[in-house]
Amino acid sequence: MENVRIDIKNNSNTNLIIDFHVHVFPDKVAEKAVESIGNYYGISMKRKGTVEDLFQSGSRAGISKYVVHSSATKVEQVAPINEYMYYLSKNFDNIISFGAIHPDIEDIGSAVDSIIKMGLKGIKLHPEFQEFNIDDPKAMRIYEAIEGKLPVLIHMGDRFKDSSRPKRLSKVLDAFPNLVVIAAHLGGYSMWDEAEQYLIGRNLYLDTSSSLFFISSEKAANIIRKHGADKVLFGTDYPMWDHKEELQRFYDIGLEQWENEMILRENALKLLG
Repeated sequence: MENVRIDIKNNSNTNLIIDFHVHVFPDKVAEKAVESIGNYYGISMKRKGTVEDLFQSGSRAGISKYVVHSSATKVEQVAPINEYMYYLSKNFDNIISFGAIHPDIEDIGSAVDSIIKMGLKGIKLHPEFQEFNIDDPKAMRIYEAIEGKLPVLIHMGDRFKDSSRPKRLSKVLDAFPNLVVIAAHLGGYSMWDEAEQYLIGRNLYLDTSSSLFFISSEKAANIIRKHGADKVLFGTDYPMWDHKEELQRFYDIGLEQWENEMILRENALKLLG
């Protein structure tokens, strides 16, 4: 398939795109939060991380809806983060929110019930920021509590630690075959070879966030096709990346139109119901 160049004015499919992996913050803390993330990864962040800026960035690429995530680095952050996620989903028709949870919460069941009652559509885990290994016993309590109830999006791969390496997630998939997992960053930011070894082809979703800048279009196409386009979600990791630039990187992979449609829209609609 010939690579597609984005023409926002003439792209009839721009109203059918769902960004499954974004982060936004309250205006008063957005600048500090974005700076902190950029410093950790050694990356110059493209955007501001506010709701207003999210919509500005997304509208240039014709994004229809955004699935917003946030990680609680401390137990006491869980409640206020989930209140903010609830606020976003109730006040903006184009935002779908996942909830936050922390492995050190004593009553995991009650925390999960609260997330469900708030209408949040899943949970987000970031092993490095939350300081746990994906296959820790305390993390296993979370998977047990949400299996069959909520999907979980997990940050995968890290240049500095091995908390979220793909091999660890493979153990979780073995233990919880009915757990709906979205492995961010095509299964392993900076660990794509290990992701191919342990995750590709298994019963889980991948998202494209924070990957397409770092790997070739050929490698991205190979991962997606080996795994199956029906199990891949488009994600930008905003505010790390700009929507128009990330969407162009996605189109530059050169997938077939039906594959694009699955990844940009159909898989997200199916997963979210």
